[in-house]
Amino acid sequence: MQYLVSLLLDYAFYYPLVMSFIWMSGSLIYYMKWERKRPPRVEPPPLEHYPLVTLIVPCHNEGEQVRETIQHLDAQRYPEFEIIAVNDGSSDDTGAQLDALQAEYPRLRVIHFATNQGKAMGLRMAAMAARGEFLLCVDGDALLDEYATHWMMSHMVSGPRVGSVTGNPRIRNRSTLLGKLQVGEFSSIIGLIKRAQRIYGRIFTVSGVIACFRKSAIHHVGYWSTDMVTEDIDISWRLQMSHWDIRYEPNALCWILMPETLRGLWKQRLRWAQGGVEVILRYTADLLRWRARRKWLVALEYILSLVWAYVMLGIGVLWLLGLVFTLPRWLYIETLLPQWHGVVLGLICLVQFGISTLIDRRYETRMGRNYYWMIWYPLAYWVLSTATTIVALPKALLKRKGTRAVWVSPDRGVR
Repeated sequence: MQYLVSLLLDYAFYYPLVMSFIWMSGSLIYYMKWERKRPPRVEPPPLEHYPLVTLIVPCHNEGEQVRETIQHLDAQRYPEFEIIAVNDGSSDDTGAQLDALQAEYPRLRVIHFATNQGKAMGLRMAAMAARGEFLLCVDGDALLDEYATHWMMSHMVSGPRVGSVTGNPRIRNRSTLLGKLQVGEFSSIIGLIKRAQRIYGRIFTVSGVIACFRKSAIHHVGYWSTDMVTEDIDISWRLQMSHWDIRYEPNALCWILMPETLRGLWKQRLRWAQGGVEVILRYTADLLRWRARRKWLVALEYILSLVWAYVMLGIGVLWLLGLVFTLPRWLYIETLLPQWHGVVLGLICLVQFGISTLIDRRYETRMGRNYYWMIWYPLAYWVLSTATTIVALPKALLKRKGTRAVWVSPDRGVR
Protein backbone atom coordinates (compact mmCIF):
# COMPACT_ATOMS: atom_id res chain seq x y z
CA MET A 1 0.00 0.00 0.00
CA GLN A 2 2.80 2.40 0.87
CA TYR A 3 4.49 1.68 -2.48
CA LEU A 4 1.22 2.32 -4.36
CA VAL A 5 0.70 5.68 -2.65
CA SER A 6 4.29 6.67 -3.46
CA LEU A 7 3.74 5.64 -7.08
CA LEU A 8 0.57 7.74 -7.36
CA LEU A 9 2.30 10.77 -5.84
CA ASP A 10 5.08 10.42 -8.41
CA TYR A 11 2.43 10.07 -11.13
CA ALA A 12 0.85 13.38 -10.07
CA PHE A 13 4.17 15.07 -10.88
CA TYR A 14 5.46 13.14 -13.87
CA TYR A 15 2.24 12.89 -15.91
CA PRO A 16 1.91 16.64 -16.72
CA LEU A 17 5.69 16.89 -17.09
CA VAL A 18 5.93 14.09 -19.65
CA MET A 19 2.82 15.20 -21.55
CA SER A 20 4.16 18.74 -21.79
CA PHE A 21 7.36 17.47 -23.43
CA ILE A 22 5.32 15.29 -25.80
CA TRP A 23 3.15 18.24 -26.85
CA MET A 24 6.11 20.57 -27.27
CA SER A 25 8.17 18.09 -29.31
CA GLY A 26 5.20 17.16 -31.52
CA SER A 27 4.30 20.79 -32.17
CA LEU A 28 7.90 21.65 -33.06
CA ILE A 29 8.02 18.73 -35.50
CA TYR A 30 4.75 19.96 -37.02
CA TYR A 31 6.16 23.47 -37.28
CA MET A 32 9.39 22.32 -38.93
CA LYS A 33 7.55 20.02 -41.33
CA TRP A 34 4.63 22.19 -42.45
CA GLU A 35 4.74 25.76 -41.08
CA ARG A 36 8.37 26.92 -41.11
CA LYS A 37 8.74 27.17 -44.89
CA ARG A 38 5.43 28.99 -45.34
CA PRO A 39 5.51 32.81 -45.00
CA PRO A 40 3.13 33.99 -42.26
CA ARG A 41 -0.30 35.40 -43.07
CA VAL A 42 -0.05 35.05 -46.84
CA GLU A 43 -2.82 34.38 -49.30
CA PRO A 44 -3.42 30.65 -49.71
CA PRO A 45 -2.04 28.85 -52.77
CA PRO A 46 -4.40 28.47 -55.74
CA LEU A 47 -6.33 25.21 -56.00
CA GLU A 48 -6.65 23.06 -59.10
CA HIS A 49 -10.43 23.30 -58.79
CA TYR A 50 -12.91 25.01 -56.49
CA PRO A 51 -15.81 22.72 -55.55
CA LEU A 52 -18.93 24.25 -54.01
CA VAL A 53 -18.69 24.67 -50.22
CA THR A 54 -21.69 25.06 -47.91
CA LEU A 55 -21.02 27.32 -44.94
CA ILE A 56 -23.27 26.20 -42.06
CA VAL A 57 -24.05 28.25 -38.96
CA PRO A 58 -26.43 26.73 -36.37
CA CYS A 59 -27.93 29.45 -34.17
CA HIS A 60 -29.76 29.54 -30.86
CA ASN A 61 -30.37 32.97 -29.32
CA GLU A 62 -27.57 34.59 -31.32
CA GLY A 63 -29.40 37.86 -32.01
CA GLU A 64 -26.50 40.00 -30.81
CA GLN A 65 -23.89 38.26 -32.96
CA VAL A 66 -25.57 36.67 -35.98
CA ARG A 67 -25.46 39.69 -38.31
CA GLU A 68 -21.70 40.09 -37.90
CA THR A 69 -21.21 36.34 -38.34
CA ILE A 70 -23.14 36.27 -41.62
CA GLN A 71 -21.24 39.33 -42.87
CA HIS A 72 -17.92 37.55 -42.37
CA LEU A 73 -19.20 34.35 -43.97
CA ASP A 74 -20.37 36.25 -47.05
CA ALA A 75 -16.97 37.99 -47.29
CA GLN A 76 -15.08 34.75 -47.96
CA ARG A 77 -12.56 35.02 -50.82
CA TYR A 78 -13.35 31.46 -51.88
CA PRO A 79 -15.21 31.67 -55.25
CA GLU A 80 -17.90 28.99 -54.87
CA PHE A 81 -19.97 28.83 -51.68
CA GLU A 82 -23.44 29.06 -50.19
CA ILE A 83 -24.56 29.82 -46.63
CA ILE A 84 -27.15 27.92 -44.58
CA ALA A 85 -28.18 29.28 -41.18
CA VAL A 86 -30.29 27.17 -38.84
CA ASN A 87 -32.47 29.01 -36.34
CA ASP A 88 -32.85 26.34 -33.68
CA GLY A 89 -35.92 27.40 -31.70
CA SER A 90 -34.45 30.77 -30.62
CA SER A 91 -36.48 32.79 -28.12
CA ASP A 92 -34.89 36.12 -29.13
CA ASP A 93 -34.93 37.89 -32.51
CA THR A 94 -32.42 35.53 -34.18
CA GLY A 95 -35.05 34.18 -36.60
CA ALA A 96 -36.30 37.63 -37.63
CA GLN A 97 -32.74 38.85 -38.18
CA LEU A 98 -31.88 35.85 -40.34
CA ASP A 99 -35.01 36.37 -42.46
CA ALA A 100 -34.01 40.00 -42.98
CA LEU A 101 -30.44 39.02 -43.83
CA GLN A 102 -31.66 36.77 -46.66
CA ALA A 103 -32.68 39.90 -48.57
CA GLU A 104 -29.17 41.35 -48.16
CA TYR A 105 -27.15 38.21 -48.90
CA PRO A 106 -28.38 36.15 -51.87
CA ARG A 107 -26.14 33.22 -50.91
CA LEU A 108 -27.95 32.82 -47.57
CA ARG A 109 -30.71 30.27 -46.90
CA VAL A 110 -32.40 29.92 -43.52
CA ILE A 111 -33.92 26.85 -41.84
CA HIS A 112 -36.21 27.42 -38.85
CA PHE A 113 -36.91 24.92 -36.06
CA ALA A 114 -40.02 25.62 -33.98
CA THR A 115 -38.39 24.20 -30.84
CA ASN A 116 -34.88 23.72 -29.49
CA GLN A 117 -33.55 20.56 -31.17
CA GLY A 118 -29.85 20.90 -30.34
CA LYS A 119 -26.77 21.77 -32.39
CA ALA A 120 -26.32 18.24 -33.74
CA MET A 121 -29.83 18.18 -35.21
CA GLY A 122 -29.28 21.62 -36.73
CA LEU A 123 -26.08 20.43 -38.39
CA ARG A 124 -27.83 17.30 -39.64
CA MET A 125 -30.64 19.27 -41.25
CA ALA A 126 -28.27 21.76 -42.84
CA ALA A 127 -26.07 18.95 -44.21
CA MET A 128 -29.07 17.32 -45.85
CA ALA A 129 -30.14 20.64 -47.39
CA ALA A 130 -26.63 21.54 -48.54
CA ARG A 131 -25.83 21.60 -52.23
CA GLY A 132 -22.08 21.39 -51.62
CA GLU A 133 -20.10 18.22 -51.00
CA PHE A 134 -18.03 20.11 -48.42
CA LEU A 135 -19.51 21.59 -45.23
CA LEU A 136 -17.73 24.32 -43.28
CA CYS A 137 -19.45 24.61 -39.90
CA VAL A 138 -19.03 27.60 -37.58
CA ASP A 139 -20.77 28.81 -34.43
CA GLY A 140 -23.22 31.69 -34.37
CA ASP A 141 -20.73 34.03 -32.66
CA ALA A 142 -17.76 33.22 -34.91
CA LEU A 143 -16.09 35.65 -37.28
CA LEU A 144 -14.42 33.69 -40.06
CA ASP A 145 -11.22 35.00 -41.61
CA GLU A 146 -11.70 35.84 -45.29
CA TYR A 147 -9.29 33.10 -46.44
CA ALA A 148 -10.38 30.41 -43.96
CA THR A 149 -12.53 28.47 -46.44
CA HIS A 150 -9.71 28.46 -48.98
CA TRP A 151 -7.20 27.09 -46.44
CA MET A 152 -9.62 24.36 -45.35
CA MET A 153 -10.31 23.31 -48.92
CA SER A 154 -6.60 23.04 -49.71
CA HIS A 155 -6.67 19.90 -47.54
CA MET A 156 -10.05 18.61 -48.70
CA VAL A 157 -9.11 18.53 -52.37
CA SER A 158 -5.72 16.93 -51.66
CA GLY A 159 -7.09 13.42 -51.12
CA PRO A 160 -10.37 11.48 -50.94
CA ARG A 161 -9.69 10.12 -47.42
CA VAL A 162 -9.63 13.54 -45.78
CA GLY A 163 -12.90 13.53 -43.86
CA SER A 164 -12.48 16.73 -41.86
CA VAL A 165 -10.20 19.70 -41.25
CA THR A 166 -10.22 21.69 -38.03
CA GLY A 167 -9.26 25.36 -37.93
CA ASN A 168 -7.56 27.76 -35.55
CA PRO A 169 -9.94 29.54 -33.13
CA ARG A 170 -8.76 32.86 -31.70
CA ILE A 171 -10.25 34.71 -28.74
CA ARG A 172 -12.04 38.02 -29.44
CA ASN A 173 -12.84 39.19 -25.91
CA ARG A 174 -9.75 39.96 -23.80
CA SER A 175 -10.85 42.59 -21.31
CA THR A 176 -10.52 40.42 -18.19
CA LEU A 177 -7.85 38.14 -16.72
CA LEU A 178 -9.89 35.07 -17.69
CA GLY A 179 -10.06 36.32 -21.28
CA LYS A 180 -6.30 36.95 -21.43
CA LEU A 181 -5.59 33.50 -20.00
CA GLN A 182 -7.77 31.88 -22.65
CA VAL A 183 -5.79 33.60 -25.41
CA GLY A 184 -2.71 31.78 -24.18
CA GLU A 185 -4.63 28.58 -23.57
CA PHE A 186 -5.94 28.35 -27.14
CA SER A 187 -2.41 28.86 -28.39
CA SER A 188 -0.22 26.88 -25.99
CA ILE A 189 -2.63 24.13 -24.98
CA ILE A 190 -5.24 23.61 -27.70
CA GLY A 191 -3.13 24.65 -30.70
CA LEU A 192 -0.03 22.87 -29.43
CA ILE A 193 -1.93 19.65 -28.71
CA LYS A 194 -3.58 19.62 -32.13
CA ARG A 195 -0.21 20.03 -33.82
CA ALA A 196 1.29 17.23 -31.74
CA GLN A 197 -1.67 14.89 -32.24
CA ARG A 198 -1.54 15.50 -35.99
CA ILE A 199 2.11 14.38 -35.96
CA TYR A 200 1.47 11.34 -33.74
CA GLY A 201 -1.44 10.05 -35.80
CA ARG A 202 -4.92 11.02 -34.56
CA ILE A 203 -6.63 14.21 -33.32
CA PHE A 204 -8.82 13.92 -30.23
CA THR A 205 -11.37 16.40 -31.56
CA VAL A 206 -12.00 19.03 -34.18
CA SER A 207 -12.89 22.49 -32.90
CA GLY A 208 -16.67 22.66 -32.94
CA VAL A 209 -16.51 26.39 -33.59
CA ILE A 210 -14.72 25.92 -36.95
CA ALA A 211 -14.49 22.61 -38.79
CA CYS A 212 -14.88 21.51 -42.40
CA PHE A 213 -16.35 18.12 -43.31
CA ARG A 214 -16.70 15.98 -46.42
CA LYS A 215 -20.43 15.27 -46.70
CA SER A 216 -19.91 11.74 -47.96
CA ALA A 217 -17.76 11.01 -44.88
CA ILE A 218 -20.42 12.41 -42.54
CA HIS A 219 -23.06 10.34 -44.32
CA HIS A 220 -20.86 7.25 -44.04
CA VAL A 221 -20.68 7.50 -40.24
CA GLY A 222 -24.33 8.46 -39.75
CA TYR A 223 -24.06 12.25 -39.22
CA TRP A 224 -23.77 13.96 -35.83
CA SER A 225 -25.08 12.21 -32.72
CA THR A 226 -27.97 14.04 -31.06
CA ASP A 227 -27.42 12.46 -27.62
CA MET A 228 -23.80 13.56 -27.01
CA VAL A 229 -23.17 16.78 -25.10
CA THR A 230 -20.20 17.57 -27.37
CA GLU A 231 -21.10 16.63 -30.93
CA ASP A 232 -17.68 17.78 -32.18
CA ILE A 233 -15.73 15.26 -30.09
CA ASP A 234 -18.10 12.46 -31.06
CA ILE A 235 -18.01 13.12 -34.81
CA SER A 236 -14.19 13.30 -34.67
CA TRP A 237 -14.04 9.84 -33.13
CA ARG A 238 -16.66 8.37 -35.46
CA LEU A 239 -14.80 9.59 -38.52
CA GLN A 240 -11.40 8.36 -37.36
CA MET A 241 -12.75 5.03 -36.11
CA SER A 242 -14.03 4.59 -39.68
CA HIS A 243 -10.53 5.45 -40.97
CA TRP A 244 -11.24 8.95 -42.27
CA ASP A 245 -8.34 11.36 -41.87
CA ILE A 246 -8.66 14.59 -39.83
CA ARG A 247 -6.20 17.43 -40.29
CA TYR A 248 -5.36 20.69 -38.56
CA GLU A 249 -4.97 23.96 -40.47
CA PRO A 250 -3.62 26.84 -38.32
CA ASN A 251 -4.08 29.36 -41.15
CA ALA A 252 -7.87 28.86 -41.04
CA LEU A 253 -8.55 31.55 -38.43
CA CYS A 254 -11.84 32.09 -36.68
CA TRP A 255 -12.49 34.76 -34.03
CA ILE A 256 -14.76 33.62 -31.20
CA LEU A 257 -16.29 34.78 -27.91
CA MET A 258 -15.48 32.87 -24.73
CA PRO A 259 -16.82 32.98 -21.15
CA GLU A 260 -15.23 35.54 -18.87
CA THR A 261 -17.04 34.65 -15.67
CA LEU A 262 -16.14 31.74 -13.42
CA ARG A 263 -19.70 30.40 -13.63
CA GLY A 264 -19.74 30.51 -17.43
CA LEU A 265 -16.28 29.00 -17.68
CA TRP A 266 -17.21 26.20 -15.27
CA LYS A 267 -20.30 25.26 -17.32
CA GLN A 268 -18.34 25.28 -20.57
CA ARG A 269 -15.40 23.21 -19.29
CA LEU A 270 -17.70 20.76 -17.52
CA ARG A 271 -19.51 20.17 -20.80
CA TRP A 272 -16.19 19.62 -22.59
CA ALA A 273 -15.01 17.19 -19.91
CA GLN A 274 -18.28 15.27 -19.91
CA GLY A 275 -18.18 15.05 -23.70
CA GLY A 276 -14.72 13.49 -23.58
CA VAL A 277 -15.78 10.91 -21.00
CA GLU A 278 -18.93 10.06 -22.98
CA VAL A 279 -16.86 9.38 -26.08
CA ILE A 280 -14.44 7.11 -24.21
CA LEU A 281 -17.35 5.18 -22.71
CA ARG A 282 -19.14 4.83 -26.04
CA TYR A 283 -16.15 3.63 -28.05
CA THR A 284 -14.35 1.45 -25.50
CA ALA A 285 -15.49 -1.79 -27.14
CA ASP A 286 -14.46 -0.57 -30.61
CA LEU A 287 -11.05 0.52 -29.29
CA LEU A 288 -10.24 -3.08 -28.36
CA ARG A 289 -10.12 -4.02 -32.04
CA TRP A 290 -6.80 -4.08 -33.88
CA ARG A 291 -8.25 -1.91 -36.65
CA ALA A 292 -8.57 0.93 -34.12
CA ARG A 293 -4.90 0.78 -33.04
CA ARG A 294 -4.06 4.25 -34.39
CA LYS A 295 -6.58 5.66 -31.92
CA TRP A 296 -5.07 3.89 -28.91
CA LEU A 297 -2.55 6.59 -27.98
CA VAL A 298 -5.20 9.34 -28.03
CA ALA A 299 -7.54 7.23 -25.90
CA LEU A 300 -4.73 6.27 -23.52
CA GLU A 301 -3.70 9.90 -23.03
CA TYR A 302 -7.27 10.87 -22.14
CA ILE A 303 -7.68 7.96 -19.73
CA LEU A 304 -4.38 8.90 -18.07
CA SER A 305 -5.67 12.46 -17.68
CA LEU A 306 -8.78 11.10 -15.92
CA VAL A 307 -6.57 9.07 -13.56
CA TRP A 308 -4.43 12.15 -12.89
CA ALA A 309 -7.48 14.22 -11.93
CA TYR A 310 -8.59 11.63 -9.38
CA VAL A 311 -5.05 11.27 -8.04
CA MET A 312 -5.07 15.02 -7.43
CA LEU A 313 -8.42 14.64 -5.68
CA GLY A 314 -6.89 11.96 -3.48
CA ILE A 315 -3.98 14.23 -2.59
CA GLY A 316 -6.43 16.94 -1.60
CA VAL A 317 -8.42 14.53 0.56
CA LEU A 318 -5.25 13.31 2.31
CA TRP A 319 -4.23 16.90 3.02
CA LEU A 320 -7.63 17.62 4.60
CA LEU A 321 -7.51 14.44 6.66
CA GLY A 322 -4.02 15.35 7.84
CA LEU A 323 -5.41 18.56 9.30
CA VAL A 324 -7.77 16.58 11.54
CA PHE A 325 -6.15 13.19 12.14
CA THR A 326 -2.65 11.90 12.71
CA LEU A 327 -1.73 10.00 9.54
CA PRO A 328 1.24 7.74 8.81
CA ARG A 329 4.18 9.67 7.40
CA TRP A 330 3.74 8.10 3.96
CA LEU A 331 0.13 9.34 3.83
CA TYR A 332 0.72 12.81 5.20
CA ILE A 333 0.52 15.72 2.74
CA GLU A 334 2.17 18.73 4.33
CA THR A 335 0.79 21.43 2.04
CA LEU A 336 -1.00 21.97 -1.27
CA LEU A 337 1.05 25.08 -1.99
CA PRO A 338 3.65 24.68 -4.77
CA GLN A 339 6.99 23.34 -3.61
CA TRP A 340 9.84 22.27 -5.87
CA HIS A 341 7.54 19.98 -7.86
CA GLY A 342 5.17 22.88 -8.52
CA VAL A 343 8.05 25.20 -9.43
CA VAL A 344 9.38 22.72 -11.99
CA LEU A 345 5.91 22.20 -13.53
CA GLY A 346 5.33 25.96 -13.59
CA LEU A 347 8.64 26.58 -15.37
CA ILE A 348 7.92 23.85 -17.94
CA CYS A 349 4.47 25.34 -18.45
CA LEU A 350 6.02 28.75 -19.18
CA VAL A 351 8.45 27.15 -21.65
CA GLN A 352 5.47 25.57 -23.36
CA PHE A 353 3.71 28.93 -23.48
CA GLY A 354 6.85 30.50 -24.90
CA ILE A 355 7.15 27.95 -27.72
CA SER A 356 3.49 28.28 -28.63
CA THR A 357 3.70 32.08 -28.55
CA LEU A 358 6.65 32.09 -30.96
CA ILE A 359 4.80 29.76 -33.34
CA ASP A 360 1.46 31.56 -33.13
CA ARG A 361 2.96 35.00 -33.75
CA ARG A 362 2.74 33.98 -37.38
CA TYR A 363 -1.04 34.29 -37.14
CA GLU A 364 -1.43 36.97 -34.45
CA THR A 365 1.50 39.38 -34.23
CA ARG A 366 0.76 40.68 -30.71
CA MET A 367 0.66 37.29 -29.01
CA GLY A 368 3.66 38.15 -26.84
CA ARG A 369 1.73 40.69 -24.77
CA ASN A 370 -0.32 37.84 -23.24
CA TYR A 371 2.74 35.92 -22.04
CA TYR A 372 2.90 37.98 -18.85
CA TRP A 373 -0.50 36.71 -17.73
CA MET A 374 0.31 33.04 -18.29
CA ILE A 375 2.00 32.71 -14.91
CA TRP A 376 -1.53 32.41 -13.49
CA TYR A 377 -2.62 29.67 -15.88
CA PRO A 378 -1.34 26.59 -13.98
CA LEU A 379 -3.01 27.72 -10.77
CA ALA A 380 -6.35 28.80 -12.26
CA TYR A 381 -6.92 26.37 -15.10
CA TRP A 382 -5.31 23.20 -13.76
CA VAL A 383 -7.58 23.47 -10.73
CA LEU A 384 -10.58 24.10 -13.00
CA SER A 385 -9.67 21.25 -15.36
CA THR A 386 -9.16 18.84 -12.47
CA ALA A 387 -12.45 19.77 -10.82
CA THR A 388 -14.51 19.53 -14.02
CA THR A 389 -12.99 16.15 -14.88
CA ILE A 390 -13.81 14.80 -11.42
CA VAL A 391 -17.43 15.94 -11.74
CA ALA A 392 -17.77 14.92 -15.40
CA LEU A 393 -17.05 11.20 -14.92
CA PRO A 394 -20.05 10.44 -12.67
CA LYS A 395 -22.27 12.76 -14.77
CA ALA A 396 -21.40 10.77 -17.90
CA LEU A 397 -21.82 7.42 -16.15
CA LEU A 398 -25.23 8.38 -14.72
CA LYS A 399 -26.55 10.09 -17.86
CA ARG A 400 -29.69 8.46 -19.17
CA LYS A 401 -28.99 6.79 -22.51
CA GLY A 402 -30.56 8.43 -25.53
CA THR A 403 -31.19 11.81 -23.87
CA ARG A 404 -31.07 14.50 -26.53
CA ALA A 405 -28.48 17.25 -26.02
CA VAL A 406 -30.12 20.63 -26.64
CA TRP A 407 -28.84 24.20 -26.68
CA VAL A 408 -28.00 26.10 -23.52
CA SER A 409 -27.05 29.71 -24.27
CA PRO A 410 -23.41 30.17 -23.14
CA ASP A 411 -21.64 33.06 -21.47
CA ARG A 412 -20.30 35.25 -24.29
CA GLY A 413 -17.94 37.23 -22.10
CA VAL A 414 -17.27 40.96 -21.91
CA ARG A 415 -16.45 42.75 -25.15
